Amino acid sequence: MKKSFTTVELVMMAMFTAILCVSAYLSIPTPLPNAAHITLLNFIIFLIALVFSLRDSTIMVALWMILGAIGVPVFIGGGAGLGYLFGVFGGYTFSFLIASIVMGLIKGSKYNRLRYTLAAILGAVIIDIIGMFWWKLNGNLTWKVAFLSGFVAFIPLDLVKAVIAAQLVPLFTKLMPDKED
Repeated sequence: MKKSFTTVELVMMAMFTAILCVSAYLSIPTPLPNAAHITLLNFIIFLIALVFSLRDSTIMVALWMILGAIGVPVFIGGGAGLGYLFGVFGGYTFSFLIASIVMGLIKGSKYNRLRYTLAAILGAVIIDIIGMFWWKLNGNLTWKVAFLSGFVAFIPLDLVKAVIAAQLVPLFTKLMPDKED
């Protein structure tokens, strides 16, 4: 595995980490309890995981989580801190890192529309299942309420975001600068 970063890689990683931070602010509140939101966050997670290498995408998502954990307001609705991470919606936040790693592992090294689409769909399912379980346990919900409000409510739009992100990978790859220093 390559141990150092080129200047271009560092700049692109910083830029996409910043985009990830901003994407949490682009949200639509839902009528669900505890102020659930529909955001562009997972769409950007899908793009990062599918466009960048496993190493780079993992670093970007982990950096975003670290920024939020130390108090920078980068989570949904300007949330931040360990209280947010371990609150009722923290499972969705933790699941972003897990999903990005899984997508990075299964996407392969060369773009294949079907494989990338399936990787993104799996990423969406991972995010919503982990988030739902966390919400159920921390929100003291019944399994039915957790499933309906924590999975069923989000998965249709998340699947659309996943499929669109997978189709945009070739465009983003073309727009990326050469990886020379």
